[in-house]
Amino acid sequence: MTLVIVFASGALMSMQAQNLFSKGEKIANLGIGVGSYYGGDGYSSSIPPLSASYEQCILDGLLDGKASIGVGGYMAYTANKWETTYANSTYGYKYSYVILGARGVFHYQFIDKLDTYTGLMLGYNAVSSKYFGSSGSHATEASTGSGIGYSAFVGARYHFSDKFGAFAEIGYGISALELGISIRL
Repeated sequence: MTLVIVFASGALMSMQAQNLFSKGEKIANLGIGVGSYYGGDGYSSSIPPLSASYEQCILDGLLDGKASIGVGGYMAYTANKWETTYANSTYGYKYSYVILGARGVFHYQFIDKLDTYTGLMLGYNAVSSKYFGSSGSHATEASTGSGIGYSAFVGARYHFSDKFGAFAEIGYGISALELGISIRL
């Protein structure tokens, strides 16, 4: 009986170690960004980069059972402000950025409980701006720079339990680095 339990435990552990993200599984990420691509000198962040993503595994068992492919969606938001003072009047612009996109992700498990992945995103970046302050001789028109956007990223999820984990992604999206929580649905 002891041999059967040891053998079954070993088989279950090896199955778990083979692929952390299996066909049909769904994961949601909620994150906050560090190092936003939006803004620059003179800009202040009014809302830090926030992101939410969803992914479902559509193909697993690749590369000796350690790799899988997932697809999903991405949504992110950030806002900032640029202002200056001239001749005792303060004026500037408030900007907001919304990114909506579809992602394709390739997962490969190097270490148990660590889901490493890389992927691409194609989406739309909706940008809006609004002038504030006294108009005087300053232009009060606001511009937008909305359009199709793309992203490449590399990330990892560490699973604390079957349902919860933490993730980190670097790449080009709402920010250079996104950190947050992962929830297996």
